[in-house]
Amino acid sequence: MKTMKSLFSVGVAAILLTSCNSESKKQEAALKAKQTTIDSMQAVIAKQAIIDSMNNVMAQKEQELEKQNEENSKQVVANNNSRQAQAAAPAKKKWNHKAKGAVVGAGTGAVTGAIINKNRAEGALIGSVIGAGVGVGTGAIVDAQKKKKEKNN
Repeated sequence: MKTMKSLFSVGVAAILLTSCNSESKKQEAALKAKQTTIDSMQAVIAKQAIIDSMNNVMAQKEQELEKQNEENSKQVVANNNSRQAQAAAPAKKKWNHKAKGAVVGAGTGAVTGAIINKNRAEGALIGSVIGAGVGVGTGAIVDAQKKKKEKNN
């Protein structure tokens, strides 16, 4: 019987010790979670402080730009009278449809030729020549149609 009582008392003691130990682990885990939360909040606060300082710098730069723009606009108004006498810059000449067709056709033909032919360089060369020719022809047709349309209107 005594061995039974001693085994029972050892078992009860073990259960008490493990229950106390698990409580300390739970408390330790809760403290770690709290510390993690505090650390993340501090990181967010630090990021917000950086963002605020950057916004302040940007606001100052914008104010400086506004001052410079005001000064430049005053100078422009004063110089406008002298500039009106100067001729306007000529407009850029646009590409006609023949030129556009040649470039697009050459590019498309080069890619297609390189894909189809086993010798990639040869295929690209042949494809670009053929594609440019087809592109020029298509562009010439479109240019002719536009000229007809302009004459009729």
